[in-house]
Amino acid sequence: MQDFKDLRVWQHARVVAQSVYQYTREFPGTERYGLVTQMRRAAVSVCANIAEGCGRRTRRDLLRFLYIAEGSACELECEVVLSGDLGYLDPEAQAKLESSIIAGKRMLGALIRRVQRMASSSGPPMTDH
Repeated sequence: MQDFKDLRVWQHARVVAQSVYQYTREFPGTERYGLVTQMRRAAVSVCANIAEGCGRRTRRDLLRFLYIAEGSACELECEVVLSGDLGYLDPEAQAKLESSIIAGKRMLGALIRRVQRMASSSGPPMTDH
């Protein structure tokens, strides 16, 4: 596997995390330790788990961390919807974030499928990352 910084899915997740930080700056102060923290942690978790998976020596470990990243992306999508419901995100911002998260989930899914195909082949464990 290549360096995580070269992965388009990691680059995309990084941009989404930056957007989450920007949007949540405008949330009410009462959400500072609630929804703001949860959204930021979920967004960072996507990036971090992709990176950590790439730092592991086996495809199985990589897959485990990619699945965690995928779960964090789903969590973040839920929190974005809830933020819109509560009026913390205007409809345009909510739609933009949701669209970015869904695109990232698709990218993660594609990477997961690729790694699964590699893992099911009889090749050696992945150590070229």
